[in-house]
Amino acid sequence: MHLWIWTSSLLLCPALGQTVLDFVNPLIGTTNGGHVFPGATLPFGMAKAVADVDQENQGGFSLGDNKNFKGASIRNTGVWVNTRAGPDPKTVRVYDDGQNPPMPAGAWVQFEAPEDNQILARVGVSAISAAQACKSAETEIPGFDFDGTHNAAREVWARKLDAIKVDSAGISKSVMTTFWSGAYRGLISPQDYTGENPLWNSSEPYYESFYCIWDSFRIVHPYLTLIDPHSQTLMVRTLLDIYRHEGYLPDCRMSFCKGLTQGGSNADVVVADAYLKRAGLGEGIDWNVAYEAVVKDAEVQPPIWTVEGRGGLQSWKTLGYIPADDFDPSGTGLFTRSISRTVEYAYNDFCIGLMGKGIGGKEADVEKYMKRADNWGNLFDEQAGSILNRSNSLVDTGFKGWLQPKYLNGTFGWQDPSFCQPINQFTSCYLNPSGHETYEGGSWLYTFYAPQDMARLILKMGGPKGFVDRLTYFHTTPDLLYMGDEQAFLLIYLFHYAGRPGLSAKYAHFYIPSQFNDTMAGIPGNDDSGAMGSFSTMAMLGLYPVAGQDVYLITPPFFREVNLTNAVSGKTATVRSVNFDAAYANIYIQSATLDGKPYTKNWITHDFWVKGGVLELTLGPNESTSWGTADGDLPPSLSTGGFV
Repeated sequence: MHLWIWTSSLLLCPALGQTVLDFVNPLIGTTNGGHVFPGATLPFGMAKAVADVDQENQGGFSLGDNKNFKGASIRNTGVWVNTRAGPDPKTVRVYDDGQNPPMPAGAWVQFEAPEDNQILARVGVSAISAAQACKSAETEIPGFDFDGTHNAAREVWARKLDAIKVDSAGISKSVMTTFWSGAYRGLISPQDYTGENPLWNSSEPYYESFYCIWDSFRIVHPYLTLIDPHSQTLMVRTLLDIYRHEGYLPDCRMSFCKGLTQGGSNADVVVADAYLKRAGLGEGIDWNVAYEAVVKDAEVQPPIWTVEGRGGLQSWKTLGYIPADDFDPSGTGLFTRSISRTVEYAYNDFCIGLMGKGIGGKEADVEKYMKRADNWGNLFDEQAGSILNRSNSLVDTGFKGWLQPKYLNGTFGWQDPSFCQPINQFTSCYLNPSGHETYEGGSWLYTFYAPQDMARLILKMGGPKGFVDRLTYFHTTPDLLYMGDEQAFLLIYLFHYAGRPGLSAKYAHFYIPSQFNDTMAGIPGNDDSGAMGSFSTMAMLGLYPVAGQDVYLITPPFFREVNLTNAVSGKTATVRSVNFDAAYANIYIQSATLDGKPYTKNWITHDFWVKGGVLELTLGPNESTSWGTADGDLPPSLSTGGFV
């Protein structure tokens, strides 16, 4: 646990030589609804110091804290509750009656004017006791040495980011700032609360603010698996300890409370991803408990599935989809999002099947879950079309075949595929009783989500050309695609599955820097606990992890050379670009070698990052018609036997 909270924001500190920290700007995303944390923190630190300028920020809840001040005489102290304050008493307790939200409360301190106009504060925070808060503050910050504490924090950050090394020759400050700021933000959450869990005693680590796994499973946890496998190991162990004590893996958790489940049971993907990449992780994960936990998500419906597990499991098991008119008297939850829950449940089951296959002796499970992994296709209505309303004119896109809601009787309903995309009532699909059949996006978005079997989806969309045409239309039509939600990340790289990896590189370079850059509005939406930062970093490193699979989709890095060192194996993987130019005219891979041997696949496995090696990419200004385009070079799909 790390409680240092008085170090200054990295942006505001003086340069100590040209280091990667000098390219970290924590203020990126402080406008445009980015909801970043711009203040002082250590990697995954429990305590975080920042000026709260509005009441939307969630600061958590603690049962005890302790503060020391230096630099001026204290004139008076007291506490406040809601809108009232006074000098007596000196403590305040806040209770939760389970019905009404507790009123805001805190302490205040009034000082005499300091001679040097500076006041130093040392704050200890604890969810256990005031005594533990004092002990933590005095242990971690034994003296009022601001500069020493600040420099120590910089050293911690430098060591954490040292897993990544890039050749910065010729690279603009803007690109460097975008890259390293994203890498930094991906290491802020979840927070290490080990030793501060008031709910149960355990020798296992405890991390808080999985807020939410629906946002983080796609990119944050795969990023941590590469960059900080030790912390990722502790987070997976935390998830399993939550399962032991709460009965289910969480989907969203903050301030020791269960949050709302947004779609599937996506902690299953985090756990399966960790299992498939376990060679590069730390020790201590009980994989038997892990498998037990993910299977329970798939098989046992909780009584309140708004906060854990899955709902509609009876329909899921018997019909192979979540009906739009599902009736589920055995549990409580929102009967909405039938399309998005169906595709996410299908992928959750696929990941469980992969995990069972790896563990061995689970043949019946593997067969069952791989069959369920195909369930997304049960909502594919081949007759459904998409007509867009553009400037009060109706435009037929010409694309047939979209995921549509289906009823208990097996007939299709209708939700305009563009509904809940920016072009059509964008904010209509949230967690509310009238939230419709998709979540934070429409059928245009969710129809493309079948990473377990993209080959089958491509066939349903008319083959590679039809698929590429539709995906290109999605990327190029104004107000149709929103990059500010995490479901959109994979869409950039789906061209790989159709044998067009060059187009993935093209759109990666379009969105970076058009929507991911070094301005204060430099991310397209809510950072979601570092998801936007993790995405831009991974994209600029030239690899996109397909979460829940041992698959990384290859595009050229934004640097001449990148080196990633695995902290567990100690090995370094190098990606080097021949014909690299910092103006990014040569962004298309023409050929590749892996450790000196020709490499034609447009994807690579986790072994490369764990065992090390050299992947050399020869670049050119035009899309190649040969590299990564043959059937045998494409990422695996269920229907083509890629996961057998």
